[in-house]
Amino acid sequence: MCQARKIVSRSVHDSLLFPLARCTLPRMTKHISQILRRSTFGLTALIVLGLGLGLRGFLLVTPVQAQQWESSIRKFEEMDKLNPPKPGVIVFTGSSSIVRWATLVDDMKPLTIINRAFGGSQYSDVNQFAKRIVNVYKPSAVVVYAGDNDLAEKSPKSPESVAGDVRQFVQIVRADLPDTWIYALSIKPSKLRWKQWPNMKAANQMIQEFLRTQQRVQYIDVATPMFDAQGNLPEDLFVADGLHPTPKCYALWTSILRPVLLKRFGPKANVSQGFEIGPWLISGDDLAATVAIRRQ
Repeated sequence: MCQARKIVSRSVHDSLLFPLARCTLPRMTKHISQILRRSTFGLTALIVLGLGLGLRGFLLVTPVQAQQWESSIRKFEEMDKLNPPKPGVIVFTGSSSIVRWATLVDDMKPLTIINRAFGGSQYSDVNQFAKRIVNVYKPSAVVVYAGDNDLAEKSPKSPESVAGDVRQFVQIVRADLPDTWIYALSIKPSKLRWKQWPNMKAANQMIQEFLRTQQRVQYIDVATPMFDAQGNLPEDLFVADGLHPTPKCYALWTSILRPVLLKRFGPKANVSQGFEIGPWLISGDDLAATVAIRRQ
């Protein structure tokens, strides 16, 4: 043990500080060493926790993907400089199922459509770029399809997290565009990801329940009509990869979606009449009507 020495100091501070420092220096050194060991353990734990929380994003969004998507967004912006979209357009966005919809513009005539989807994207990616590919156009409506990649095999995402991303998408759009209508297409079933369909179906249910509480937002179920009368997925709705839609599938989606958009945004003379009422559309404002697909 050290022996405290009486030190004459010119200040009360010095008279207290110096004897204490001299008497407890070994103890302080030991205490500091313990703190450092504990801090190292704590820091390591925090790093592990942070990696765990961020693992989803790390696994799903690689630098190459992020750069590729940024490149896609910039191409859209370059296109807009050369040919600025008209005010009040309807924006389609989301993942490759929209990217590959080659006949989209013609299928939705006489409505003015622009396609701002980028392949491989998830709802979280659409959210990241929403202001640049949706809000910037001040559209009358936005149609979004995503969630398919979010719940693919080995994805760490859950139906709850996907529903949360949809909620965030609505918030992002609504923050700048309170009058714009938002149409969210259900996650589709597919041959390739059939094992993931239960999770996708659960996500659809959560998304639908949330959208029911929102104004100027509508859930459009394109999944249910894809099944035949026996509850099977017809092979001819998918291309060879078993994932992406064929022209027949897009024609089915068109028959469901186009009447809904025409009813609200098309010329009154072009609003189709006499369709059967189907249970596939839920709106925050009302129960919308659509074409009941007549299975052959």
